[in-house]
Amino acid sequence: MTQSVRPKLVVRGAEAALAFYEKAFGAELGPCYRAGGQVVQAEMLVFGTCVLLKEEDDADRSPVSLGRPGVLLDVIAPDPDGLADAAIELGAVVVFPVGDQPYGARGGRVRDPYGHEWLIQTPISLTPDQVQRALDEEFGA
Repeated sequence: MTQSVRPKLVVRGAEAALAFYEKAFGAELGPCYRAGGQVVQAEMLVFGTCVLLKEEDDADRSPVSLGRPGVLLDVIAPDPDGLADAAIELGAVVVFPVGDQPYGARGGRVRDPYGHEWLIQTPISLTPDQVQRALDEEFGA
C-alpha cells in the first residue's frame, strides 16, 4: 500500500456541498456512504485529487459551526479568473480578488458556502530572484 494524504472537508449540508463542488469545480462524485440520512463519507475527484467530505457531527464540526475558515485548498488552474467567477456565482465569497501576486502567480481566494477556502491561481513566469524582489517591494524587506 502506498501512503498518501487526502483532505477531508467537514461541512454543514453535505448533499448541497457535493452539488456545489460539482458545479463550481467540476468535482466527480465517487463512492458516497450515508448513515441515518447523513453523508458520513463521500469521495470526490477534484482537479485530479481525491477529496473526502462528510456531514458535521458532534466529533467533527464544520467551519461554519466553529465560526472560522476551514481547510485552505491550493488550486493550480489555467483560468483562475473564470474559475473564481464560477464559484462566486454559485455562492462563494471573495477573500481576496484574483490579481497578479508578488509571489509569482495570478490568483485569488474564495470561501465556499461551507467555510472552506480555495486559493485559485496560475503561475506567472518569474525567476526566483524576481519573486523575492517583488515580495521585498510588497512587504518592505
